[in-house]
This record gives sequence, structure tokens and C-alpha cells, in this order.
Amino acid sequence: MKAATMRQPGGLDVIGIQELPSPKAGSGEVVLAVRAAGLNHLDIWVRRGGRFQLSFPHVLGSDAAGVIAELGPGVTGLKVGQEVVLSPGLFCGRCEFCRQGQQGLCVEFSIIGAGWPGTFAQFVAVPAANCLPKPDYLSFEQAGCLAVAYVTAWRMLMTRAALRCGETVLIHGIGGGVALAGLQLAKLAGARVIVTSSSDEKLAKAAKLGADVTLNYRKTADLPAAVRDATAGRGVDVVFETVGAATWAASQASLRRGGRLVICGVTGGAEAPTNLQALYWNQYTLMGSTSGSLEDCRQLLAAMTAAKMQPVIDSVWPLDQARAATEKMETGQQFGKIVLTVPQA
Repeated sequence: MKAATMRQPGGLDVIGIQELPSPKAGSGEVVLAVRAAGLNHLDIWVRRGGRFQLSFPHVLGSDAAGVIAELGPGVTGLKVGQEVVLSPGLFCGRCEFCRQGQQGLCVEFSIIGAGWPGTFAQFVAVPAANCLPKPDYLSFEQAGCLAVAYVTAWRMLMTRAALRCGETVLIHGIGGGVALAGLQLAKLAGARVIVTSSSDEKLAKAAKLGADVTLNYRKTADLPAAVRDATAGRGVDVVFETVGAATWAASQASLRRGGRLVICGVTGGAEAPTNLQALYWNQYTLMGSTSGSLEDCRQLLAAMTAAKMQPVIDSVWPLDQARAATEKMETGQQFGKIVLTVPQA
């Protein structure tokens, strides 16, 4: 089979296309014939190395939608030829968290494409439990970019922050996949949304998607003050944080008293000071969030299907241009998800 792989940790030059043996389905697994796979910043962290235990050549990619090509021993409830979306979180199924349906907290949690061969390939063997029916109204390209960005955003807003209709959400760095998913889902929930970016073009596009207030942080001397001006001096109910250190102070200063801040990423740095006096005096709630459970994924797909919501896609590339597609994502040029289409074997 054809696959986009990395031969060692490093820069963009370690990404290449090569032929690998097709996988076989083990007990409780299926082989998925991948039709489309979304790119994520996770792919960059995996490629740069240091955190994940990999064997080389390593197939990159965590998102996927495709068709089941083979059933392994013991698999029930799925059939060959079925179109599915892959939920990439790997879990033991035995620990207290898995028994509670909180697979993202599993003591053995990992992600397809990190500790497991990834989805930038014609075929990938995955646990059958991770395959969910693809909504009929979505194309493979649309469905193939949901499970990381959109499930992450769903868990952040709905499961962790418990967003309610009528609340106000602040989202930094609009244009990336998770941030745009947050905007779409917050509007779906009936929230008012404030977004920030350094690009007026991206802010204009966000406004067309429903953003109520757009702020160019390079042109705004005091971002928290601007947020308070936009909320009649109150501050926002929820900060949807994907940047980290670069926006951390502004995020906390933009919260109302009793507000919630939920963070899933640190593209702008992992270490940031926290004003503990402001934290306790204003009774803020700070939450981390990673990926999502199978139930989060099911709820997302159900909500999207009911609303016929479509993900924002920046561009679609063939598998053999995986390096160029990754370069576009890495330089922050995109507005929405970048997706690879995978040729059928």
C-alpha cells in the first residue's frame, strides 16, 4: 500500500511517500480503507519527536474516514463495505475511566498516528470500537477531518465547559481547525462568540460563519479591555483556549467573575504565569481538555447531522503531496481543515 511516512524525527524533509505492506486485522480490529484524512497540529508534534515512542518508518495521521475492508476475529456490529468515521483515541477498556465512558482519561490513553500506525495510508488496522457510522450527508473529505478538531472542540465546550445558550465565548487564533470548530459549535449551541486573529481576512471569513465580534489583536492595544467593551464591561463566560502562553494572561483577564477557561493546546507556548489572587478572588474555573470520548464523538456526529453542519475545509490535497500540505498547515496559512485524499488500492 501507499503511505505518507516519516523515516526519523525532524523537519518537513523527513516526510515521504513509500510502499508498505498492507495491515491485517487482529482480534477485535478492522482494516479501514482510508478515503480521506485530515491534517492536525498533532502530526507536527509527532514528526518533531521527543514525546512519542515510534518505530520507523512511521505512518503519520490521526483523522480518517473510509470504508471497512476487513473484519478481524470477534468483530460484530460492523460489516465490510460500511462507511465509517474513525475516532482516534486508543484506550484499554478496563480501567475505572473506561468503565465510566471517559476513554480520554484512560491510564493507557494514546492516539492513532502517535503510538500506533497512522491514517495517511491506503489502509490502517484499527480497533473496531473506534469506528462510528459516517453521516450520509457528509463527503469523505468532510467526515475525514472531524475526529480530532471537532470532537476536541465538542468536548471543550459541551462536556468540560458545559456551554449554555446565551453565553459568550472568546476564541483566540481563528482560522485553525479547532478554533473554527469551536466557533461553529458555539453558534450551534446558541452562544455569542468573540474571535481574535492577526489577519483581517480571517476575521472577515469568521464573521461570515457567525462570529459576533472580531478583534485584530495586532491592532488592539488592550485586548481584555476590548473584550469587556464588547460585553458591557462584564467579560466572557467561557474562554476557548488553544494557543497557550501567548494568550494566557489576556484570556484570564477577559473572563467574567465565575467564568470558565478551557484549554486544549499550547501552540503559543506551554509555560505561563497565573495570577493566583485573580483566580481565587474571581472564582475562575480553569480546565484542561484532550481529545474526546467515544460518546463525545457520537454526540458530535448526531448534533452535526441534525443541523446538517459542514466542517470548514481550507483545501484538499492528494496523498502524495502530504509534505506540501503539512508545510501549509505549519506556516499557519490555512483557514479551516487541510485534508488529504487517499487513492483506492
